[in-house]
Amino acid sequence: MSDTPSPDATAAVDAAITSRRSMRAFLPTPVPRETIEDILRVAARAPSGTNTQPWKVTVLTGEAKAALSARIRAAYDDPQQRAQHTEEYAYYPTEWVSPYIDRRRKVGWDLYGLLGIAKTDKARMHEQHGRNYQFFDAPVGLIFTIDRILQQGSWLDYGMFLQNIMVAARARGLHTCPQAAFTQFHRIIMEHIGAPANEQVVCGMSLGYADMGAVENTLVTEREPVERFARFLAQ
Repeated sequence: MSDTPSPDATAAVDAAITSRRSMRAFLPTPVPRETIEDILRVAARAPSGTNTQPWKVTVLTGEAKAALSARIRAAYDDPQQRAQHTEEYAYYPTEWVSPYIDRRRKVGWDLYGLLGIAKTDKARMHEQHGRNYQFFDAPVGLIFTIDRILQQGSWLDYGMFLQNIMVAARARGLHTCPQAAFTQFHRIIMEHIGAPANEQVVCGMSLGYADMGAVENTLVTEREPVERFARFLAQ
């Protein structure tokens, strides 16, 4: 049997990758547990250094998800409580430079523009960001944790696992939104999911069927052309 993928298989994989977008509005349609397990099973084929497999996943649905969202929203909406919650690790740089700050600003204002949120409308910005903690109304919320003893290489491995989840979800007609926003409230999350002290939150993720009638889901972010980020060297 040949290991060469058929043209149909290549097209299917490419479509799953290129159709992946961060969706910010979901339908309430339930996702069967079997489907979630299938996605995680496929995603676990991600490579990891010496097969360490550093990923740990908590799947939240129903009341368990709603209760976590309510606890985080209560802290997020109270300025005094919110100030007591900080991230455990730096996801973003402490000093922004071009072109990264330009890309960040563009995606932010493109999203707010679609939603009709003006630059001075702090209340609506706050509310839109707060929707992260409701998993954008997705029926499934995923919380990813990692053992604290593991180092940077394992975090790189973890990224491949997360990407596998998002691509496998697309292959099943589902959408996702990976969310670093959850890291600020790691103490609430860890208590809620009962994770041991030797673990820390990597990120969260919304999973479900996207509401394609929601204007925020029309956002398609730009990507640099290959010639802008790749170097080809030949002898």
